[in-house]
Amino acid sequence: PFHCVADNLRQSFRVLADGRSRGSVLELPGVSIASLGVTFQMFNAAFLSEQMETQTALEAGLRAAKEHFDSHSLRWALWICEDWIATGLRRNLSRTCENLGLRLSSEMPGMAADRIRRPARNLPVIEFRRVDSTQTLDDFRALGATCFHVPISWFSEVFDAAITVNHPFVCWVGYLDRQPVATAATVSAHGVTGLYNVATAPGYRQRGYGEAITRHAIDAAVREANPDRIVLQSTSAGLRLYRRMGFEPVTRVLVYNSIL
Repeated sequence: PFHCVADNLRQSFRVLADGRSRGSVLELPGVSIASLGVTFQMFNAAFLSEQMETQTALEAGLRAAKEHFDSHSLRWALWICEDWIATGLRRNLSRTCENLGLRLSSEMPGMAADRIRRPARNLPVIEFRRVDSTQTLDDFRALGATCFHVPISWFSEVFDAAITVNHPFVCWVGYLDRQPVATAATVSAHGVTGLYNVATAPGYRQRGYGEAITRHAIDAAVREANPDRIVLQSTSAGLRLYRRMGFEPVTRVLVYNSIL
């Protein structure tokens, strides 16, 4: 069941990388590359693409990814659904990555739901706008940069103007009294919709705005794509909400960043 999370996560990067002059989407032995070629290294990404049963195979795959990014002088990130790796290899994964210049930066449960439960509370009424204009894009960028603690120049490089023109990475902003208070995005492919970039502005948290825009983004994707399953990677702050909505953990997603 972890494949639905792994495949949609990889697809989300692929659609962002597609068509960029510095982007690259390619398959190496055991590893997929989906890189935007940007300053924000989390979006210069490598993913495992097959089961790793031996240490030799794992190291060979990671070395191939490293050589690709080194050849482009890019810092990068390795996104791993740990179920790709044989159980006996997992305990040494961080050491293996460190030997190749990668350090663990985050770990998140990968979650999936076949259907979304109805809300257990009345949610606030806010205005939802799809990111399809300069203003909505600016608001999406500003809120994302604040909530994910990165420079807005980095976030703007990732979410460029192409996002506003019928893009597979569908972005939403929620407004309260014309003030942007929450964001969410979806990517739908192969019967699965992935939820990404859920964020709520400081000062507006714990009021239901995040749940409201999450449900709106999912509902819109269901109407357009009719997926069989919804997936996401949860932060610790969102885990309780996602469980209430019907999501259950199916894997663990680890992110390793290249070290300066």
